[in-house]
Amino acid sequence: MDRIGDITLFLRVLDLGSISAAARSLDLSVAVASQRLKRLESELGVRLLHRTTRRLHPTPEGMALAEQGRPLVEDLEALAGGLRQAGTEVAGTLRVTASASFGREYISPLLPEFLARHPKLTLRLDLNDQLRDLVSDGFDLAVRIGELGDSSLVARRLAENRRVLCAAPAYLHRRGTPRTPQELAAHDCLLLVGRHGRQDVWRFGDGRGGEIVVRVRGRLESNYGEALHDASLAGLGIAMHSTWQVCEDLRRGRLVQLLADYPIAATGIHAVMPQRRLVPPRVRAFVDFLAERFADPPWEPGHGGR
Repeated sequence: MDRIGDITLFLRVLDLGSISAAARSLDLSVAVASQRLKRLESELGVRLLHRTTRRLHPTPEGMALAEQGRPLVEDLEALAGGLRQAGTEVAGTLRVTASASFGREYISPLLPEFLARHPKLTLRLDLNDQLRDLVSDGFDLAVRIGELGDSSLVARRLAENRRVLCAAPAYLHRRGTPRTPQELAAHDCLLLVGRHGRQDVWRFGDGRGGEIVVRVRGRLESNYGEALHDASLAGLGIAMHSTWQVCEDLRRGRLVQLLADYPIAATGIHAVMPQRRLVPPRVRAFVDFLAERFADPPWEPGHGGR
């Protein structure tokens, strides 16, 4: 039974003084309105209205229903109205998680412009290198870098994640510059430890459609890319970095790209969302905004801002 609808009808009868007026206001026939009122009384087991020739009057039970039911109906109508509004405008709270380094460098500076565009929006940004569970942790969106493994999520590619091999001039002066991927086996390499373990197998294209696979080793490994970045700058070894992380170091000569003729397969930078039938406007707006800003990635050579 549509109990809320029937209570709404009952309240409209009290407000307008007749079933016919209430029926017209709700676009119902008088017969249907009368049947619904009788059904409500039958379901509740009480009489709600005294019917006279001139007017309907609430019984004590009807008065109690009106007093306690009206706030509930109004709250529900307000909630439904808010949800309908949220479904058509960018409002509410947007919860986003992203990698600490990328988020700090490339997402955080964009937030003032995005929030200025959408004054009814509140944004909560979680910068964390741990892979957060979007559903259980209550996030609308994650910005993830690298290979995607969770097929239960919906992803939109924002940009290419190009990777390069690089080292500080001090390291190359001390240890020499490798000319082929195979020579990396004799060098100190800085290793990232990800959710799939130590990333000590590096893969390169050979320029002819094939692949060169090298197992590398080194004295420093970390699960935090910034630690390896710092180690690279300090001359502790050779590292594989995303271009977004080292573009300025390469431009200023603090790091030197190595083995440019042996490309490393690119991955992606994605906006990742839980599967849902209707994507909230706040999520769509932020993903579109990031896609717009990263269409010409600020970390790639030739970008106007670099």
